[in-house]
Parts: sequence; structure tokens; C-alpha cells
Amino acid sequence: MRAMNDRDAAIPRRTVAGYALGSVGTGGFGTLPGLVLAYYLTDTLGVAAAAASLVVTVPKIWDVLIDPFVGARSDASAARRGSRRPFLLAGALALPPLFAAVFATPRALEGPWAAAWVVVAFVAAATAFSLFQVPYIALPAEIAPTYAARTRLLAPRVAVLAVAILAFGAGGPLVRDAAGGGRVGYAVMGVVCGAVIGLGMLGAWWGAPRRAVVASPTVDDVVVAPRPHERGDALRAGLAALRELPAFRALLAAFVLQALATGAMLGAAQYVATYTLGSEDAVTYLFVALVAPALLVMPLATRLARRVGKRRALVGASVLFAASALSLIFLRAAPGGWVYVPVAVAGVAYAGMQLYPLAMLPDVASVDARTRGVDRAGVLGGVWTAGETAGLALGPTLVLALLAATGFVSRTGDEIAAQPAPALTGIVVAFSLLPAALVALSLVPLSRYRLTAEVVDDRLEVPA
Repeated sequence: MRAMNDRDAAIPRRTVAGYALGSVGTGGFGTLPGLVLAYYLTDTLGVAAAAASLVVTVPKIWDVLIDPFVGARSDASAARRGSRRPFLLAGALALPPLFAAVFATPRALEGPWAAAWVVVAFVAAATAFSLFQVPYIALPAEIAPTYAARTRLLAPRVAVLAVAILAFGAGGPLVRDAAGGGRVGYAVMGVVCGAVIGLGMLGAWWGAPRRAVVASPTVDDVVVAPRPHERGDALRAGLAALRELPAFRALLAAFVLQALATGAMLGAAQYVATYTLGSEDAVTYLFVALVAPALLVMPLATRLARRVGKRRALVGASVLFAASALSLIFLRAAPGGWVYVPVAVAGVAYAGMQLYPLAMLPDVASVDARTRGVDRAGVLGGVWTAGETAGLALGPTLVLALLAATGFVSRTGDEIAAQPAPALTGIVVAFSLLPAALVALSLVPLSRYRLTAEVVDDRLEVPA
């Protein structure tokens, strides 16, 4: 066993900057569809809430199938070339036009036909995103050698992620509205935001090392898992990783539940702005309140992880988020500007809920490579990305299912539809009680995560 000092953990500035820039892409693709796609379907294309829930779900089922395959392929590419850069470049070039197509539904299509267009375009965009995101998630295990170094690498990335979420969450609707709203507004938004997403992804490709900066810290002869010949092989590799790695199972389960909660809050935000606060524009202020605090507390979040450990810090952030979200249940009885205070507190917690799991995942990959002698970072990244994207997308699905059950009325014109009282209650529940319950539930698997700094840096044996 050996420990690493800070000199061992030095990472080139270009690598840190490039890796952080990649969050422009991941933040944009993860945020904007979750925020406006459901609303686009029900309040612009006239798709019923029940059908819209299927539209946002189908691409994520595809993600579950394709992400482990991309992960295993990127592992094979890393073994041959020493780099995952070709995958990053392919995703960066393919995503912008496909993202634009999601929001460029031809005017002749409405209802079910419009829904079919969005499904096909979103599946294609999700595939392009997987080509980028899966190897991107796998990189920290290869370029940052220690427990502490990964937190330092991930902190700038999460800070940029917070900026990206703020920019896309607040700016996307502003671009839509500035272009006149409706189908034209959404189409312009898709083109502009798709281009910015692509530029962020190209930044990650530019900064990614031509060859891995470091290897697993204590393994001289780590090999890469064999290249799968079929998608089924990759799925089996992902299932094997879940079966063999208790820490990965626990961390993934907690993160997926928290992604569901975040997705639900995102999906409900535009409905809260329109039908609870009485202004479509209020969604911008909700986003500023949620994300801006994350930027302010990121240095404190990093120091907290160093002091108490990543798992304890994540538990604290989760409890704070759940309590803040739960307090929003009073919006139904007393809508008003007070909503921005608990949303801002949730934003403080959100910083930790993003930083800590992303810094813990490469710890899992490093320990796995050291103990088994096989580098499965891409496989783990594929499973992780499938879970994350599914959670972020199924959150809006839960919102739409709740709205459908409570009688929400869809529309195709500019006139705001009058909603029955149960639907108004359902909107608030989707924004408050639902995410609070999901985050509280995530604490159960998180309690089973056992990797400490001493274990990760090979100063203690890996716990059973």
C-alpha cells in the first residue's frame, strides 16, 4: 500500500480547464429538455400529458441500452489509443443539429405526429450525447490519481456545471420568448442552445489528454476489459459491475434517486411559474434562485468534503435539499415571492449533490481497477450515465403522470388554459413533496457506501 502526496496528484491546467468546459455541454443537455420539453409538448404541440410522458421516457429507455455499450467501446478505444478523445469529438459534432431538431417540429405536425417527431429526434440526440458523456464521466479516474485530487478536479467542473444550468435554465426560455415564443421561438432556442452545447463539448475534447495523465495509483499491470462485440456483451459487463461492486450499487442508486428528484423539480418549474405564480417568465427567477447559490458555496463545499469526507457531506446536502423542497408544499395555499428563499436554500444543497457523487465515482473506479486488475472506468461511466439521464428524464415523466392523473388541460395556442383545482395541487406536489421524498429515499442506499479516503488511497483494505 502507498499514499500519494499533492505533487503526485498534479494535473495540467489545460486538462482541468477542458474538463470543466465539458460541463457546458452536459449542463445544457441535462437541463433544458428537462425544463421545457414537457411544457413544449403539452402547451405548444398540443400533446396530452399522458402521451407526453411517453415521449420523454422512450429516449431514456434507449439510453439504458446504449450507454453501457458506449462505455465498453470507449474502454477498448482507451486501451488501443490511450485516449477517449475520438468519442468526445464524435458526440460534440453530432449533438448540435440533433438537439435543434428536437425543438424544430414541422408546423404541419400536431398531437401524436408531433410527439413522434420529438421521440425520433430526441433518441438521436440522446445517442450523440452518450458518445460524449460516457467517456467524459470515465476520465477523472484516469487523470486524477487520488481521493483529494478528484475533488479538486471535479470542483471547477461542477462550478461550470452550475453556471451552465443557470445559463440554459434561465437563458433558454429568454431566447425562446425573445424569438416570439411558440414553435418559432422553440426552434430558435434549439439552434442557439445546441450550438453552445457543442462548443462546450469541443472544449472537453480539446483539453482531454492524448494519453491518460496517470494510471490507477497502485497497479502496474491493469488491463482494460475486453471489447464487446455486441450490445448484449456491454449490458452484461454493466450488470457484472453492479453485481460485483457494492459501493457502485449504493452510490448509483442514491444518485439516480436524486436525479429523479432534480428532474421532477425541473419538469415542474415551468408549470409552477405559469399556473401557480401566474407568469411564464417566473421560471427564469426560479432558476436563478436555485443555481446561483451553488456558485457561491462551491469552495465551501470542497472544503467540507476535505474535512468530513464526501459521503457525510453528501448526506448533509441531501437532508438540506429535502427539507427545503418539502417547505414548498405551502405554495398551493399561499403562492408568492417567498418561494425564492427555500429554492435558494435548496440551491446551496444542490451544489453538494452535484459535486460529491461525481467525485466519488472515480474513487469507485480506481479501487475496482486496483483490486481486480481490470480497468472498467468506461463500463462504470456507461452505467452511471444511463442512470443519470434516465433519472433526469423520468423526473419529468413522473410530473406528467401526476398532471395527467389530476386532470391537467393541454393547449396549442397562446391562451393559458384554465386548470382544475386537483391539477393545480398536482403541480405544487410535483415541485415540492415529490423531490423531497425522492431525496430522502436516496439516503437509504447512501448509508451502504463504505469507501473512505484511506481505502481509496490504499491505506486501508477495501471493506466487504
